[in-house]
Amino acid sequence: MTKLSNTFGIAARNFTAYPEMPNAKKLIEYGVRVEELGFDSVWVWDHMLLGVDPNFPIIDSLTVLTGIAARTTRIKMGTGILVLPLRNPVALAKQLSSMDQLSEGRLIMGMASGWYKREFDAVGIPFEKRGKFMAENLEILNRLWTEEKVSGEYMNHKISSAVMYPKPFQQPRMPILIGGYVDRVLQRAAVDGDGWLTYFYRPEDFKKSWAKIRNFAQEAGKDPDTLMNASQLPIMVGPSKAAVRDEMMDWLNKEWDFPEHSDCSRESAIMGSVDECVEQLREHLDAGVQKIIFVPYKYEMDQVETIARDIIPRLKNR
Repeated sequence: MTKLSNTFGIAARNFTAYPEMPNAKKLIEYGVRVEELGFDSVWVWDHMLLGVDPNFPIIDSLTVLTGIAARTTRIKMGTGILVLPLRNPVALAKQLSSMDQLSEGRLIMGMASGWYKREFDAVGIPFEKRGKFMAENLEILNRLWTEEKVSGEYMNHKISSAVMYPKPFQQPRMPILIGGYVDRVLQRAAVDGDGWLTYFYRPEDFKKSWAKIRNFAQEAGKDPDTLMNASQLPIMVGPSKAAVRDEMMDWLNKEWDFPEHSDCSRESAIMGSVDECVEQLREHLDAGVQKIIFVPYKYEMDQVETIARDIIPRLKNR
């Protein structure tokens, strides 16, 4: 299975938060360009719909990744995250295994139970049962991908002698990282998934939760050293931390969510000169982060190119 240690991905702007609204073709070109720049992976968010201000309707993440897969040969593709309870797991199992075949094993799936109640209401999935749907859908995916014939009764699915092909290109399946922050989700990441995908965590907070995940794995009889992790971090490179802080905080305050009772924090932002950013990022690697997924300021290409040219080589050679 894919190893994530000391690798660096980039987030793609698959939402229309700015006047120069991206279309699917531009997003695919973005994926091609970041492969050329040497990034290990490209990550997109996944929502069915949102109703917030500023409005940012999201282009379907799996459509975007399929397009990128068709135009690239090396870069891995991930979701950060896919809201699993909103998806039909039988249809999703077929779609993802076909995508993994098309890309020759380049999918990494980030999945979580979701947070936006109006989205669940619109799709017809009970918000209060999203944890149960998450667990069941994950089980259905795993079984369809790894078992020759599947039978079972679930809340919304009665499966009888089901045979699904193709199986994923990656065996036994593509890596699944679970997103979230409460203990029961961290336990799911440790036991039912292959690890944890987190969002805007400071090094000390990451280290605390990662220790919990490793302990949950050990208690379940699973080798914690087999677990993977990836951390999504906002970044803005400029003359100095003081010079870019106001712009970065304005962007984070206007366009990002920070769930209550979580350790997600605006103070996770990587800001400043190349030297300052490298120093801050090394703290995350020292805390145990295996893969850093950069979320560049407003997805500006000069930021993306600076990260690839001036920051990643220094992190790899630390």
